[in-house]
Amino acid sequence: MKARLPQGYGGGGANNLQQLARQAQKLQDDMDEITNELDVKEYSATAGGDAVKATVTGKMEVKAIEIKPEVVDPEDVEMLSDLVIAAVNEALRTAAADKSERMEKISGGLNVPGLF
Repeated sequence: MKARLPQGYGGGGANNLQQLARQAQKLQDDMDEITNELDVKEYSATAGGDAVKATVTGKMEVKAIEIKPEVVDPEDVEMLSDLVIAAVNEALRTAAADKSERMEKISGGLNVPGLF
């Protein structure tokens, strides 16, 4: 006795596989496009009431650090260092969150290790 599959299942194995491959390629193309967009996008964050502003790119590279002259105190270089670190880290978090959100939108929450 042969087992029967419900209607709509089976019979189109090669076609289903080709369709799946096309969908995967489209997903990869969309992800590449968004990655390219995000790589050139800039993200900024401030610390210390706008005393320090850091700008990073979507490639997670620091592009600029702006420091207001009134916060430069030779007696307290450590505080300035802390403000720079805080601003840079916040800008990097913003860039990473944007990339993650955009990728999740196109992948429908699909999480395949190594895909992105």
